[in-house]
Amino acid sequence: MQWFKTFKRATSLLVVMAASCGPAMAADYPNKPIRMIIGYSAGGAADKLIRPIADHVSKSIGQPFIMEYRPGAGASIALDITSKAPADGYTLHITDSGPMVILPNMRKLGYDPLKDFTSVAMLAGGGTVILVRPDSAAKDLKTLVSLAKANPANWSYGTSGIGGVGHLAGEQFKVAENLNLTHVPYKGGAPAVVELLGGHVPFLFSSLGSAATQIEAGSLKPLAVTSLNRSVLLPTVPTLAESGYPGFDASIWYAIVGPKGLPPEVMAKLVPAFNAALKDPAIVKLIQADGYDAMPMTPAKMDALVQQDFAHWGQVIKDAKVVDE
Repeated sequence: MQWFKTFKRATSLLVVMAASCGPAMAADYPNKPIRMIIGYSAGGAADKLIRPIADHVSKSIGQPFIMEYRPGAGASIALDITSKAPADGYTLHITDSGPMVILPNMRKLGYDPLKDFTSVAMLAGGGTVILVRPDSAAKDLKTLVSLAKANPANWSYGTSGIGGVGHLAGEQFKVAENLNLTHVPYKGGAPAVVELLGGHVPFLFSSLGSAATQIEAGSLKPLAVTSLNRSVLLPTVPTLAESGYPGFDASIWYAIVGPKGLPPEVMAKLVPAFNAALKDPAIVKLIQADGYDAMPMTPAKMDALVQQDFAHWGQVIKDAKVVDE
């Protein structure tokens, strides 16, 4: 029995040591690189947005971010991975309103958006944009509707994925005009843009960030934006609300979350660092160049926004009778 007593004392000592090291390790945070999970393919809106912000934060906290791409299932795979990661501050995720407040209203997922995450920082937000190729027969929104009604089989629309803001904007638009269009989801905004450029899908409901470069180059033509206000990137492009759809609003936001229960010592480093990045004029300019507005806010205000939008999109999905594909 002596060996058992010795083993028991050693185990107790290890437990005490582990408990005493936890706060010290958190206070020393960060002492190694941090992985930033991205739920879409490289080159999309989330990827373009997070890189300059992550570089700014990295200089502030003294550790680099390692980008990890986990596209698929409307970016819910990435959120599920994040929800199950250790709450030590070494796994963060740039998410958006799609997998956080839309998709959970459409299907059962492996995470609860209101309970399984720690809100770190709201980054930016804005509308999506209806895009066609410059040689499209749809020269404006009115023509697009006429063509889609005349031959719906030829006018499917693409988005970055099921359950994203683009998807919901498309479904709201279909209801408003009584259109019978097929939704073509891709694994992110970048692949969707490539497919439109190649003529494999007639038009997109795209995030501005994914399409900004192609719009500026004249390779894609914007017909309307889905936010209530015009985009800072596309001041001459009308909103859907201005185009005969009063009150139409389908906006997307991007935010940083971590697993539930991030320690206060970790939050004390991350929250000020992200908010400082969003106040840097150079970062703000880059955000606006992608058609978004910076949205710095406290974690508590972010929690309130997530809850509010979860209820809002749930009602939209119910009213539009959106079904999971």
